[in-house]
Amino acid sequence: MKSVTKYYSNGEVTIVWQNEKCIHSTVCWKNSTGLPDVFNPKDRPWIKPEAAETAAIIEQVKKCPSGALSFFMNADVAQNAAPEAPETQPETQVQSETIIELAPKGPLMVYGNVVIKDADGKETRKSKVTALCRCGASANKPFCDGSHTKIDFQG
Repeated sequence: MKSVTKYYSNGEVTIVWQNEKCIHSTVCWKNSTGLPDVFNPKDRPWIKPEAAETAAIIEQVKKCPSGALSFFMNADVAQNAAPEAPETQPETQVQSETIIELAPKGPLMVYGNVVIKDADGKETRKSKVTALCRCGASANKPFCDGSHTKIDFQG
């Protein structure tokens, strides 16, 4: 999957979306958990930040389990300079125990600081929430890419 980062702004806040991190949890757009007026994967563009108050958008983005959604305040950029790309921002270190949760029909959700070492010894550090593939179909292993939905994973 080609890595794509997109920016959507309402003039006050800019929402950043990174496709390769997205696990398609639906937390952002489902009526019961999200802001469907702002986040609607059936529309183009699929993010419409002008459809809600900035505070509501920020709270919703903070709920993203994969970190595919992030945000920055435009006033901070105007005062300082261009924001760092999300992938180069320093990781937030969680000061708590690590918790692993099985998402129904989905990935292993790992909450906390983790270091993942691949077969070549390359280390990837993650904090906050990391979604690990459980279905075996991800093109971004060991991370989840939402393929469990496409294959109707029942684990």
